[in-house]
Amino acid sequence: MTAQALAKQKAIEKKAKTYKLPLGELALFTQQLASLLTAGLPLVQCLEALQDQTEDPYFRVVIRDVRVDISQGNSFSSAVRKFPNSFNNLFCSMVEAGEASGGLAEILGKVAGYFESTVKLTKKVKSAMTYPIAVIGLAVALVNVLLIFVIPVFAAMFSDFGAKLPAPTQFLIDVSDFMKAYWWAIGLGCYGAYWALGKFVATPNGRRTKDRFLVRAPIFGNLVHKIALSRFCRTYATLIRSGVPILRTLEIVSASSGKVQIEDACTEIAKHVSQGGQVSEVMAANEFFPPMMKHMVKAGESTGNVDGMMNKIADFYDTECEATVAALTSLIEPMLIVFLGVVVGGIVMAMFLPIFQMGAVAGGV
Repeated sequence: MTAQALAKQKAIEKKAKTYKLPLGELALFTQQLASLLTAGLPLVQCLEALQDQTEDPYFRVVIRDVRVDISQGNSFSSAVRKFPNSFNNLFCSMVEAGEASGGLAEILGKVAGYFESTVKLTKKVKSAMTYPIAVIGLAVALVNVLLIFVIPVFAAMFSDFGAKLPAPTQFLIDVSDFMKAYWWAIGLGCYGAYWALGKFVATPNGRRTKDRFLVRAPIFGNLVHKIALSRFCRTYATLIRSGVPILRTLEIVSASSGKVQIEDACTEIAKHVSQGGQVSEVMAANEFFPPMMKHMVKAGESTGNVDGMMNKIADFYDTECEATVAALTSLIEPMLIVFLGVVVGGIVMAMFLPIFQMGAVAGGV
């Protein structure tokens, strides 16, 4: 191996230690590993096969290190926990539960299904958001071009008239002059606001404020709420069905939820359950959980089938999320058309207004 190739390999191995594996890739790896284990292959041989076929150079190093760790006598769960960026907390806990129960292949199949459903829903939401984000970005770019390059041409022409311009026209010219003179200040201000917002959101109070806003936000808040409820129910059901103790389940659900409302609820549920209470009793007092969900969980506790009921709730909210995404897509398109018409059309009308009043403007009236 040449010195250049050796340096490249060292760089790959260094980055692999902190490599963030996309959830879609983790879902594929988990499903393939479950299939190989079901076929009766030993775990080390399964990992060797997956290492050879993966095209991601960083993940290939991760799989190699996990395989070597297992070959040296360590457990699979302890090996994957050394790469928390590649294998999330849910995956590690499910592997640990599979090793304890002797049904690793079956549990990996369940967690692969969970990852796949999560990736599928995330892709649908991102696909629905791509169009409005692209249109809004195009509108912002178009308005900036008009303000910086087009309007100054009209302003120079109107200045020769020597008359007072209509208020909308004068306002646009003033905005154009400001942007041309202080574009650097606007850029720094936007970057500073973005940086300050990021720092604030990174604090506990900021994160709590952000999550509360997202859930209560108009139009998209309902979708964010349903996605959070679906993830909570699906994760809870998958872990309980795989034999993970309830307190450990609540700990994992809290860590993987990404919402402070669910983290607070999991803390309260864990405290209540450890004192002999039931999950539905805490849900009944928490406004984040809808009444339908509270009643279904209570029914599941009565029949001893909480995990099955949680899965049904997750299926329901997945369907609701898909319907909400479809409805938002249909609603956003006409709203964006109206938005573009008002913004761009307003700018064009404001700039042509003096021309429509050419006689009065030219006469100095």
